[in-house]
Amino acid sequence: MYNKTILVTGGAGYIGSHVNQMLNQTGYKTIVLDNLTRGNGQAVTAGTFIEGSLSDEKLLSHIFTSSKIDAVMHFAAFIDVGESIVNPGKYYENNVSETLALLEAMQKHLVKYFIFSSTAAIFGLPQEKTISENHPKCPINPYGKSKLMVETILSDFDLAYQMRSCSLRYFNAAGGDPEGLIKSYEKKESNLIPLILKSLKNSSQVITIYGTDYETKDGTCIRDYIHVHDLASAHILSMEKLFECEKSMQYNLGNGNGFSVRDVILAAEQVTGLKVNVREGKRRAGDPPILVANAKKAQKELGWHPKYQKLEQMIAHAWKAIC
Repeated sequence: MYNKTILVTGGAGYIGSHVNQMLNQTGYKTIVLDNLTRGNGQAVTAGTFIEGSLSDEKLLSHIFTSSKIDAVMHFAAFIDVGESIVNPGKYYENNVSETLALLEAMQKHLVKYFIFSSTAAIFGLPQEKTISENHPKCPINPYGKSKLMVETILSDFDLAYQMRSCSLRYFNAAGGDPEGLIKSYEKKESNLIPLILKSLKNSSQVITIYGTDYETKDGTCIRDYIHVHDLASAHILSMEKLFECEKSMQYNLGNGNGFSVRDVILAAEQVTGLKVNVREGKRRAGDPPILVANAKKAQKELGWHPKYQKLEQMIAHAWKAIC
């Protein structure tokens, strides 16, 4: 496996950069492709970096012909739920059309392994206490719909071309590089923890709690947070499983524990010793009240076990990464 080369699209972004680093630490070679609209080249700590777009057919052809690519890990997506509701076309173009262009290039050049950065947003409103892979898929925002569309395309490519894929449905990615090598260079933050921490660097910034009247313990949304280091390890384990079993798979990735918005704010204050400037706002369209994972399938089939499960650990690592 250590002679294999992995193409990491969106590898200059938050999750992609951490996966790229771990791939290289594990012994893989990587080529990182990112257009830098939301990523930062400084986050690419290893491998070969190429700036470019998935819509550039000539560039994709060059990459696949000049290097023997053994698998593709795909992170080049827009992820802001609110933005997807306001500008859905942007999300369908980037998350669906450009992914399809990548898959067609892979098929043309006979690259048959694809690891997809999916999302828990494909499930929509939870019908169970914790969400397993068999939960009904009824996304309530264009972001989730775009990811589910790609999962459908992957199923069709599996049948038609024997392209094997693994879709990893993240819940809420959190944390930072435990070693502090990768910093937070995100140009546009949409996740709660980095938004809170960056607000603490600027006393004039305010964190808005969107909705305080949900049927939860304190009226705010509850989410399952999973450390980015643990997400990275799941990507490598799932890729190696693909190499071994030649069968497409889907896994939910989370800790199985939910924390409310107020829980996260309190933990951030305890870790940093600073006070978060908070205001209460109305609910946002497209936000389910509770999303908590059932990740037993990944634990059983991949031997995946999250290392950093405490909310305070995730916040401490994310705080270290703030520039």
